[in-house]
Amino acid sequence: MTSIGGAGMVDWKLAVATATRLVRPGPEISREEAREVVAELRRHAKAAEEHVRSFTRMIPEGTEPEDTPVLVVDRAGWIRANVAGFRELLRPLLDKMEERRGGGTGGAVLGAVGSKVTGVEVGMLLSFLASRVLGQYETFAPVTRELPASADGGGRLLLVAPNIVHVERELEVDPHDFRLWVALHEETHRTQFTAVPWLRDHLQGEIQSFLDETDVDPMTVLERLREAAQSLAGGRPEGEEGEDGGRSIVEIVQTPAQREILGRLTAVMSLLEGHADYVMDGVGPEVVPSVGDIREKFQQRRARGASRLDQALRKLLGLDAKLRQYRDGERFVRAVVDEVGMDGFNRVWTSPNTLPTKAEIAAPEDWIARVHRKAES
Repeated sequence: MTSIGGAGMVDWKLAVATATRLVRPGPEISREEAREVVAELRRHAKAAEEHVRSFTRMIPEGTEPEDTPVLVVDRAGWIRANVAGFRELLRPLLDKMEERRGGGTGGAVLGAVGSKVTGVEVGMLLSFLASRVLGQYETFAPVTRELPASADGGGRLLLVAPNIVHVERELEVDPHDFRLWVALHEETHRTQFTAVPWLRDHLQGEIQSFLDETDVDPMTVLERLREAAQSLAGGRPEGEEGEDGGRSIVEIVQTPAQREILGRLTAVMSLLEGHADYVMDGVGPEVVPSVGDIREKFQQRRARGASRLDQALRKLLGLDAKLRQYRDGERFVRAVVDEVGMDGFNRVWTSPNTLPTKAEIAAPEDWIARVHRKAES
């Protein structure tokens, strides 16, 4: 894990060590209670399969869904899993950056900075994220000795137990209902990718196309990482922005081709996240009695935001865009289901051509007109 491409752009082993050392401790909990939480999350993950399957009708009756591992992890486990995924997904981009660093002033400076410094900076960012994620379906999950994935090399579901306990206590909601509610969201993501065979390859293709188009100076990427890490460490004044107005790391590339690809990726991610939010609330009343209370308090927590420092980091890392994806995607799914029903909505999974565009996410009636009325005329 110590290098990617030649001498290595990022010391991934050091990134894991740094993130694990810096990540905030989880909530105080007894060993017995921790065992009970883990056992309950595993039960909820299993129960969520049938709830999501029945509600979404994405998997035909009599069809066995693909078996993917469910891992209940702590914050360090989440860090290790995501480093493994990032390493594989970013390999082409980092290989390209490695080639470019060999010549010129930028390459010399980058060589001086070294993979270990970069590993520390990446680790600082991972430590920030590791205390915030409740659950995750890892679409691109390489198999390791410590972290199993599905047989074909793609997919595992992670539930981050200490973060779930922290939020349920903060919101003062029913812990058993909240744990199932979170499991429903992540199980929906697992269903999306296991029930739609082409989706994973399509998404991976779009991401790789985006990375292939990347032609940035390696120092620019490292500078963005450094800005985020310095903000996290208190080395940069709160609210201070660079000349770019505080763009996210993803937004440092502005080529027309990448803007087009990023628009398609944004639409897909809005669909996936919005669909998961719609399902977790739609299933809720039947199996999560306090879902209304949970959703209201959870939305209030999002709306309250955080400190200026936290907001700056979210902007830099693109997390504010992810929150918009939940909101905009859920509105799209709700509007389509209200108009054409669940089976009508499920036409979205027919092929890449039936996925909504970024414009259609904001105007669901346009997607209905394109996919339904055009097909029926």
